[in-house]
Order: sequence, then C-alpha cells, then structure tokens
Amino acid sequence: MLRRLLRHLALRHGRFVPLYRRLAVRTVPEHVEFLRAHGGLRHIGERVHINLGANITDPAYVWIGSNVVLSDCSLIGHDASAAVFSQLGGEAVDAVGRIVVHDHVFIGHGAIVLRGVSIGPRAIVAAGAVVTRDVPEGAIVGGVPARVIGRFDDYHARLKAETDTLPWATLIRQRGASGFDATLEPELVRQRVAHFFPDRR
Repeated sequence: MLRRLLRHLALRHGRFVPLYRRLAVRTVPEHVEFLRAHGGLRHIGERVHINLGANITDPAYVWIGSNVVLSDCSLIGHDASAAVFSQLGGEAVDAVGRIVVHDHVFIGHGAIVLRGVSIGPRAIVAAGAVVTRDVPEGAIVGGVPARVIGRFDDYHARLKAETDTLPWATLIRQRGASGFDATLEPELVRQRVAHFFPDRR
C-alpha cells in the first residue's frame, strides 16, 4: 500500500522522490518509467533498459535512443577538474559536454562514458571500457581508453550460430524479442546449470 502511494506521488506528481527511490523502485521497467517522468534526461526512446545501478551524473545533457541497454555503467557529462584549474589560475573554465547514445546500443557493466561522446547506432561498449571519443556506427569498443575491438554485425552472427548449438536454444527462441519470460526462466536456468556443471549434481 505504502509502495503504491509513493509510486503514485513520485511518478505523477514528482513528490517524495528520494523516499520513493530508496523504498519503492524494484524493477527496471518502473525505473525507466520514473527516469522518463522525473529523471531530467534530454530524451529516452522506446524499449530502453536502464539498470538501477546506472549512474548518469548530468541527465540534462544525455540523449538516449531506442532499444538501448545500460548496465551498471556511468555516463559522466562533466569534468570536475575544471574547478581546480579555475581556482589555480583565478579564471573560470568549463568542461562539460553532451552524451548521445543512439539506437540499438549496449553499454556494459562498469563502463564509463565521458563528456562529448556519441555512441552508435548499433554499437556495443564492453564491460569496464572508458569511452573518451565517439564510437562509430556498428562498432564494439573495449579497453582503457576504449578502442574498436570488433564489429556489431560479426558479433551478432557469432551469437546466433552459438545459440543454435545450445541445448536450450528452443527456449531462447520461445522467449522471442523480449529477452525474458518468467515462465521459462526456471527451466532455462535448470538446463544451463546441468550443462555448465554436469558432474556437480
């Protein structure tokens, strides 16, 4: 009851937001709905998945396209070292920039995207990468600083071929484009565990 009331007040009226975020937000779709209504992002497209642990420091400068997945990554739109330089030289400087995440992009766990960067479309940022410059369309980037390590289409083809060989491929096809089906998940986990640990039953 309290959770429902907090949800209503936060999503519809923008009230009690810190309390709502601490006590009520439990699912990614609800988190995205909240960000769409009150997160201050410049734009959020359709079919977007933003983990609850994603850190977007300057939402006003962030534009997110459709079919985007943000893992527990960081999008940092400013460089706070500017304050040090401002105090050192006595003259104010600024270090801020927009971040654009185009359609069909995945940003992996622990990745950091810095100010002034545009990603994609159809691009992947590997886990732990530090992105300091634009990511070309169709590229996979990884490393510190991030560099191109592969192609989106090649990786997609490799994953399709690999999936066809898996004992649970039929279940994956049944899930369809949504990528998750709560009714299939227990059997999917059971088959994966039996495959990964055949001697540990």
